[in-house]
Amino acid sequence: MKRNWVVAMLVTGILLGRIPAFGRHSFAAEFDDTKPVKVKGTITAMRWSNPHAWIHIDVKEADGKVANYAFEMGGINQLYRSGWKKEDLPIGAEVTIDGYLSRTDPHVANSQTIFLADGRKLVSPVPGPTGRKPEGR
Repeated sequence: MKRNWVVAMLVTGILLGRIPAFGRHSFAAEFDDTKPVKVKGTITAMRWSNPHAWIHIDVKEADGKVANYAFEMGGINQLYRSGWKKEDLPIGAEVTIDGYLSRTDPHVANSQTIFLADGRKLVSPVPGPTGRKPEGR
Protein backbone atom coordinates (compact mmCIF):
# COMPACT_ATOMS: atom_id res chain seq x y z
CA MET A 1 0.00 0.00 0.00
CA LYS A 2 2.78 2.41 0.96
CA ARG A 3 4.63 1.58 -2.26
CA ASN A 4 1.58 2.45 -4.39
CA TRP A 5 1.27 5.79 -2.61
CA VAL A 6 4.96 6.62 -3.20
CA VAL A 7 4.69 5.69 -6.89
CA ALA A 8 1.52 7.78 -7.27
CA MET A 9 3.22 10.79 -5.65
CA LEU A 10 6.28 10.44 -7.89
CA VAL A 11 4.15 10.24 -11.03
CA THR A 12 2.08 13.23 -9.89
CA GLY A 13 5.25 15.23 -9.18
CA ILE A 14 6.71 14.42 -12.57
CA LEU A 15 3.49 15.37 -14.38
CA LEU A 16 3.11 18.62 -12.44
CA GLY A 17 6.72 19.51 -13.15
CA ARG A 18 5.99 19.41 -16.88
CA ILE A 19 3.18 21.98 -16.71
CA PRO A 20 4.46 25.47 -17.67
CA ALA A 21 4.30 28.15 -15.01
CA PHE A 22 2.09 31.13 -15.78
CA GLY A 23 3.49 33.60 -13.25
CA ARG A 24 4.35 36.33 -15.76
CA HIS A 25 2.21 39.41 -15.44
CA SER A 26 0.29 40.58 -18.46
CA PHE A 27 1.30 43.69 -20.38
CA ALA A 28 -2.11 45.28 -19.78
CA ALA A 29 -1.82 44.87 -16.01
CA GLU A 30 1.12 47.27 -15.82
CA PHE A 31 1.31 49.28 -19.05
CA ASP A 32 -1.16 51.41 -20.99
CA ASP A 33 -1.36 50.72 -24.73
CA THR A 34 -2.99 54.14 -25.25
CA LYS A 35 0.16 55.87 -23.94
CA PRO A 36 2.98 55.21 -26.40
CA VAL A 37 6.23 56.99 -25.55
CA LYS A 38 9.42 57.70 -27.49
CA VAL A 39 12.26 59.41 -25.64
CA LYS A 40 15.90 60.18 -26.31
CA GLY A 41 18.39 60.19 -23.49
CA THR A 42 21.59 59.02 -21.87
CA ILE A 43 21.92 55.62 -20.20
CA THR A 44 22.45 56.03 -16.46
CA ALA A 45 22.03 52.39 -15.40
CA MET A 46 21.51 48.98 -16.96
CA ARG A 47 20.32 46.15 -14.73
CA TRP A 48 20.68 42.74 -16.38
CA SER A 49 18.37 40.64 -14.23
CA ASN A 50 15.56 38.11 -14.33
CA PRO A 51 12.66 38.01 -14.78
CA HIS A 52 13.13 41.45 -16.41
CA ALA A 53 16.13 43.58 -17.24
CA TRP A 54 15.81 47.35 -16.75
CA ILE A 55 17.46 50.26 -18.52
CA HIS A 56 17.44 53.73 -16.94
CA ILE A 57 17.98 56.87 -18.99
CA ASP A 58 18.09 60.58 -18.26
CA VAL A 59 15.75 62.48 -20.58
CA LYS A 60 15.62 66.26 -21.01
CA GLU A 61 11.91 67.07 -21.01
CA ALA A 62 10.10 69.93 -22.79
CA ASP A 63 10.31 72.14 -19.69
CA GLY A 64 14.11 71.73 -19.59
CA LYS A 65 14.15 69.50 -16.51
CA VAL A 66 15.90 66.14 -16.62
CA ALA A 67 13.81 63.10 -15.69
CA ASN A 68 15.08 59.56 -15.18
CA TYR A 69 13.00 56.98 -17.05
CA ALA A 70 13.07 53.24 -16.29
CA PHE A 71 12.24 50.85 -19.13
CA GLU A 72 11.37 47.21 -18.52
CA MET A 73 12.78 44.67 -20.95
CA GLY A 74 12.83 40.89 -21.27
CA GLY A 75 14.97 38.68 -19.05
CA ILE A 76 18.68 38.09 -19.60
CA ASN A 77 18.27 34.88 -21.60
CA GLN A 78 15.60 36.44 -23.85
CA LEU A 79 17.87 39.41 -24.54
CA TYR A 80 20.91 37.27 -25.33
CA ARG A 81 18.89 34.97 -27.61
CA SER A 82 17.62 38.06 -29.44
CA GLY A 83 21.18 39.20 -30.11
CA TRP A 84 21.63 41.74 -27.31
CA LYS A 85 24.98 42.07 -25.51
CA LYS A 86 25.88 44.02 -22.37
CA GLU A 87 28.43 45.94 -24.42
CA ASP A 88 25.62 47.34 -26.62
CA LEU A 89 24.26 49.51 -23.78
CA PRO A 90 27.13 51.15 -21.86
CA ILE A 91 26.54 53.83 -19.24
CA GLY A 92 26.66 57.26 -20.89
CA ALA A 93 25.54 56.08 -24.34
CA GLU A 94 22.82 58.04 -26.16
CA VAL A 95 19.73 55.99 -27.05
CA THR A 96 16.20 56.51 -28.26
CA ILE A 97 13.64 54.15 -26.76
CA ASP A 98 10.03 53.60 -27.71
CA GLY A 99 7.50 51.72 -25.67
CA TYR A 100 4.38 52.19 -23.57
CA LEU A 101 4.07 54.08 -20.30
CA SER A 102 3.14 52.53 -17.00
CA ARG A 103 -0.43 52.85 -15.80
CA THR A 104 0.80 54.34 -12.51
CA ASP A 105 4.17 56.06 -13.07
CA PRO A 106 4.87 58.59 -15.86
CA HIS A 107 8.59 57.71 -15.85
CA VAL A 108 8.29 53.92 -16.10
CA ALA A 109 7.63 52.15 -19.37
CA ASN A 110 7.86 48.88 -21.27
CA SER A 111 10.51 49.04 -23.99
CA GLN A 112 9.66 47.89 -27.49
CA THR A 113 12.67 49.15 -29.47
CA ILE A 114 15.98 50.75 -28.54
CA PHE A 115 17.74 52.75 -31.23
CA LEU A 116 21.50 53.13 -30.69
CA ALA A 117 23.49 56.21 -31.76
CA ASP A 118 25.34 54.15 -34.42
CA GLY A 119 22.02 53.35 -36.15
CA ARG A 120 21.54 49.85 -34.80
CA LYS A 121 18.10 48.84 -33.56
CA LEU A 122 17.51 46.41 -30.67
CA VAL A 123 14.00 44.98 -30.73
CA SER A 124 12.34 43.81 -27.54
CA PRO A 125 12.03 40.04 -27.20
CA VAL A 126 8.79 40.33 -25.21
CA PRO A 127 5.25 40.90 -26.47
CA GLY A 128 3.79 44.38 -26.45
CA PRO A 129 0.21 45.53 -26.10
CA THR A 130 -1.27 43.22 -28.73
CA GLY A 131 0.47 40.10 -27.43
CA ARG A 132 2.54 39.97 -30.63
CA LYS A 133 6.25 40.54 -30.84
CA PRO A 134 7.28 43.95 -32.24
CA GLU A 135 8.02 44.33 -35.95
CA GLY A 136 11.45 43.18 -36.98
CA ARG A 137 11.32 40.04 -34.84
